[in-house]
Amino acid sequence: MTTTSPLAQRPGAVVAEGATVAAHRVAVHYGDPLREQRLLAEGAGLVDRSDRDVLTVPGVDRLTWLHSLTSQHLERLADGTGTEALVLSPHGHVEHHLVLAELGGTTWADVEPGTGAELLTFLQRMVFMLRVEPALVTDAWALLSLVGPRAPEVLAAAGLPAPEDAYAVAALPDGGWVRRVPSLGDGGATAFDLLVPRDALAGRADALTAAGAGSAGLDAYEALRVEARRPRHGVDTDHRTIPNELEWLRTAVHLEKGCYRGQETVARVHNLGRPPRRLALLHLDGVSEDLPAPGTPVLSGTREVGRVGSVVRHHELGAVALALVKRSVAADADLAVGGSRAALDPDDLAEEADDTRTAARDRVRAVRSATIGR
Repeated sequence: MTTTSPLAQRPGAVVAEGATVAAHRVAVHYGDPLREQRLLAEGAGLVDRSDRDVLTVPGVDRLTWLHSLTSQHLERLADGTGTEALVLSPHGHVEHHLVLAELGGTTWADVEPGTGAELLTFLQRMVFMLRVEPALVTDAWALLSLVGPRAPEVLAAAGLPAPEDAYAVAALPDGGWVRRVPSLGDGGATAFDLLVPRDALAGRADALTAAGAGSAGLDAYEALRVEARRPRHGVDTDHRTIPNELEWLRTAVHLEKGCYRGQETVARVHNLGRPPRRLALLHLDGVSEDLPAPGTPVLSGTREVGRVGSVVRHHELGAVALALVKRSVAADADLAVGGSRAALDPDDLAEEADDTRTAARDRVRAVRSATIGR
């Protein structure tokens, strides 16, 4: 059964229409998505991300057990810290992306909406005789994100800790925790995740709002996430995705660790240095009112050279998308997505020659001029 978050029932909240895989529906915006993006980029905005699934793994064997099952080095994960990890298929394809927090003898994992039950089934099958008790606790715990350069100030005004180091985790007074996560957007907006009891979600949000945070919907968060080139599993990935194609090779994979499912593929492709595809930011002309859906092919002429994932309207960049494209795609290629002209962002072309990057910038300007001239 699907329920609606109390924060999505407040004045001005708009909930996405259509089918959802999440057990808890959240607001995509509160009436002004572009203003909400600027709030996250320049001030402090509170985003309801309580649609994410949450799992706990208590038990004395939890870290060595998770270490053996995932791509990350976890057996010595310190209390009060977090990280990211992947569960891979035997062939190295990404099956789950976990954001972890280790606190007080329990490992917490938040994952994509609707994927927690499948992950729990996998974990339960791998318990054997070990002292671990994985559980899905989404109905009891909810995730909020506080984003913006004023986020530490808001936490301090609310009497809450604001960890300074990436993925540092601190306990909250009434249960749950606050975790610092990588910044969002090219401007480096500071970001924290807060896990709170679901029945205290509205109260915690009120306290942060009183401390200076504004309300922002999921659309604003997604726009800054896309700008930062941070992928989402199941949206920016497909059944063929391997970690080497994404930033997860840096954030969620420990390359000196072996003996986990899919490790041979990761090591082989890393040693060769040529993953089949790469994640890139695409600029779209934005002529159509309807943005392309995740999975829409990226075309170079009549040839399919990739697929788009997250597609957003950014308050500065216009219509942009994350896309997995073949490595052979030229930096200044004439691309199309769902009838829209598209161009690779030149900031993703650091290894290319100066004249190639210049051609790519010219291509982006041509695409964006179509949006401005609408």
